[in-house]
Amino acid sequence: MTVASTQTRAGSPFLCRLVEDQAGNTLMIIAAALLPLIGMVGGGLDIGRGYLVQARLQQACDAGVLAARKRLGTETVTSGTLPSQTAEIGDRFFRTNFKDGVYGSSNRSFEMTLEDDYSITGVARVTTPTTLMGIFGEDSINVRVKCSAQLNFSNTDVMMVLDVTGSMATNNPGDTSSRLEVLKGTIRTFHQQLQATAQSGSRIRYGFLPYSTNVNVGGILKDEWVVDEWGYQSRSLRKEGGETTTTFATASSPISGSRTRTSEETYAADKDRRGNFQCSRAPRNTVTGSTVKTGETSETVVGPPSGTRTIKTYERTRNGDAYSVTQDGPICTVIKTSYRAYKDTYDIITEPSWDNTGKWVYDRIAYDVSDWRTHTEGCVEERQTYEIDDYGNVDLKKALDLDIDLVPTDNPAALGITIVENLNARLFDKPTGDGSRVTFDNSSVTKWRPMYPDWIYGRDKEYNGNGSFQTRRESTAKEFISPSLMGTAACPAPAAKLSTMTSSQLDAYLATLYADGSTYHDIGMIWGGRMISPTGLFASENADVSAGSPTNRNLIFLTDGETSALDISYGTYGFEPVDVHRWSESSRYSLVETIEKRFEFACSEVRKRGVTVWVIGFGVELNQIMRDCAGEGHFFEAADAAELNLAFGAIAKDVSELRIVQ
Repeated sequence: MTVASTQTRAGSPFLCRLVEDQAGNTLMIIAAALLPLIGMVGGGLDIGRGYLVQARLQQACDAGVLAARKRLGTETVTSGTLPSQTAEIGDRFFRTNFKDGVYGSSNRSFEMTLEDDYSITGVARVTTPTTLMGIFGEDSINVRVKCSAQLNFSNTDVMMVLDVTGSMATNNPGDTSSRLEVLKGTIRTFHQQLQATAQSGSRIRYGFLPYSTNVNVGGILKDEWVVDEWGYQSRSLRKEGGETTTTFATASSPISGSRTRTSEETYAADKDRRGNFQCSRAPRNTVTGSTVKTGETSETVVGPPSGTRTIKTYERTRNGDAYSVTQDGPICTVIKTSYRAYKDTYDIITEPSWDNTGKWVYDRIAYDVSDWRTHTEGCVEERQTYEIDDYGNVDLKKALDLDIDLVPTDNPAALGITIVENLNARLFDKPTGDGSRVTFDNSSVTKWRPMYPDWIYGRDKEYNGNGSFQTRRESTAKEFISPSLMGTAACPAPAAKLSTMTSSQLDAYLATLYADGSTYHDIGMIWGGRMISPTGLFASENADVSAGSPTNRNLIFLTDGETSALDISYGTYGFEPVDVHRWSESSRYSLVETIEKRFEFACSEVRKRGVTVWVIGFGVELNQIMRDCAGEGHFFEAADAAELNLAFGAIAKDVSELRIVQ
């Protein structure tokens, strides 16, 4: 077989032909450009995947710090460390949102740090493998992101309504301090938490209402909101027989030094043979001092009977401690009054009088109370109300105590108010005992009445338990019970209106709180609502900072016990069985039921004002009324200090704004 070769040009060598042939140049150019093209495409793919990993990693980082900051408790404010449980929550959210090995990644890590402003910052890292870039020696891409979450408080009002009854002086199991002292410490930490995370330019205000048998709100009332004269369930001497003289002491006025009251001890009351609880023991008084007469004057009394009135003025100095015992159901509380170089002055007055035959006139007696700021502690009796049978149909034109926004007026008729008790048509004894009587102007029905425990007597109930309460006038030689002498007329520490507070101002206020009295929840909710309402007594002070900056309003109601009402107490509704303002022994509801139904109604009125209500049971299980008042997710039961701290921490987190800041 012969193979023939074809020549394009006769006699041309093979290499020359190859040089002149251009048919394969394109292939060589493509081969030369292929490597950089692979680099460009592969790099784009690998970098694109890196950006995808970075986006997912950023989302996971944000989720982790948000979850951790939400979980963060108020203990970090004092400890300055990130709790292990908080770190675990944050890490769990991170790992859930960026699973191990996703997109072929490796070396996943997530670290969190608690910053000085109590924000939580995080750094997340992961290694992503490359594909085509490996040809150029780049086997992986390191991806790193940062994130930060912070709780911020905008304009916020927090009204704390605090049970300060006698049982708050007891300890919860496992706690080394009393409930009241534990509460003070928790409030301090709560205050630190809110202040530390406040937004720049925001306003956070705190208000306090201690409550027990009544509330001490005199210091926040205007003079025109309080009556100048009022009738009290009291007594006066019947002046019969021959002429004689009477000697008595006036109320003392402080000059210098200090006199303070504290709760020293609690113990279980003894039961007598009738099953009644009685308090017996108290420490021995250690008060010493001296009394010096500083002046004496006399004046003529026209009478009858006529004669001379002698006024001797004394100054008294005392040092030491005096003790008394108050009772809250089965709990007895020892109250210590400490005198430290305490000096006061008083008068001893001797004046003409009729020979006392041993008879007292017990009745509602009219007193001038225009100087109540000087002579009372600041607790007040409620304004007009009535005995309510149907709490689903309350008439707020009659139950003025439950109208939390009603501002006192001298013209109640202009507001359509119904006069429940026509004071113009009723006579009241005057304290002179000479038989003279007065009537009151109905304009006082919208105003509050100062409390004077020393004037109150409960007819016809004797100290030995004999007799029953009556509303009729009584003339007798018998001694009827006095709530002041029995220790059933407690007046708690003064209320504090909503205001911004530094830590030192907060400490100064908390130092005034002490435990005493019985548990009347309704008056706490009523006055707590009045003090935080944006449309009531303090509307101008409680208004929003601006239309574009609304206020987040919160009322925290804390109690350590169920309603504990005593018919022998003198409280915000007077001497209940004798005054019969809202309840009597023949009422449809018991006194306890009356208090709880009024609490329930008052709570609904507070919530209508856009206020979030929180209820905490400290060392006690909350009843359904308390739970319904707060609503699901807004009530807590704390058995000890740790759980109380968690409850306040949960409230702090809920009223705040959680946001990503980086």
